[in-house]
Amino acid sequence: MCASHRPERQTLSPEEIALKLAEAGYIAESELATAISLMQLLKRPLLLEGEAGVGKTEVAKALALVHNTKLIRLQCYEGLDQSAALYEWNYQRQLLAIRLAESRGQSIEDADLFTEEFLQERPILASIRHQGPTAPVLLIDEIDRADDEFEAMLFEFLGEASVTVPEIGTFTATRAPIVVLTSNRSRELHDALRRRCLYHWIEYPEARRAVEILRRTVPSSNEQLLSTAADFVGRVRTLDLDKPPGMAETIDWVSALSVLGVSSLVRSDVISTLGAIVKTFDDRQCVLAALGDLGFGDAVGVKQ
Repeated sequence: MCASHRPERQTLSPEEIALKLAEAGYIAESELATAISLMQLLKRPLLLEGEAGVGKTEVAKALALVHNTKLIRLQCYEGLDQSAALYEWNYQRQLLAIRLAESRGQSIEDADLFTEEFLQERPILASIRHQGPTAPVLLIDEIDRADDEFEAMLFEFLGEASVTVPEIGTFTATRAPIVVLTSNRSRELHDALRRRCLYHWIEYPEARRAVEILRRTVPSSNEQLLSTAADFVGRVRTLDLDKPPGMAETIDWVSALSVLGVSSLVRSDVISTLGAIVKTFDDRQCVLAALGDLGFGDAVGVKQ
């Protein structure tokens, strides 16, 4: 490959990325930092998958802070269509323009109504037309909740950083947005979408990294509580739960314990605050039944 065709280095190294993300409050393992570095170097979207609550959405938020740029978020849902994701026409303004022309005895053509003046940007088109000094971060969150048809609409954008509006033409980004897609794998995504993205699977953080995340997000907690809580949640995830607690729930739990003045976790504290980490009745019963095995029962001599 000749030098003129090599992608320019306009990004940070994985080590620099990890450091910058940490400064923004996100503790990234080395593989994720490498994926982010490559995403920006190659100007490719990044698809993040993993269990709910592992921090996929927070990656995009942290990237916006790192680059001091705008975060544009598209929350996906069943039935999401072009008018909510890409663009739509301002029909009220078009109708007013028609009535104004009629009141003046003027004629108005379709070409007069379908111009940029009447175009309403939605998140994807807004990311393409962004005029700031740096490219925005576009978060397409929980894409697995949207339909197959929506995925197909994304192909042009993900492959070319452009959107075609039939009545006007094609809009292409001056600075390609930094695109992060997340999926909880509630359904399989189309192969064509995956081909257009770099990919990374985010695991639950191991104990040491979990403690570091908690230390940064709940600085009022002491080290003993952080370590005990992270270990307990890790053990809870091994149970047969409908929804294993992620880092979001763990942070909520430790925050609740800190607000209550808990510094040394005991059985009664776990029971009274369990609603912060388990979200269904069945999961609550499962955890309560396993408290002894989890280190909070008479059998292991833990303070009650």
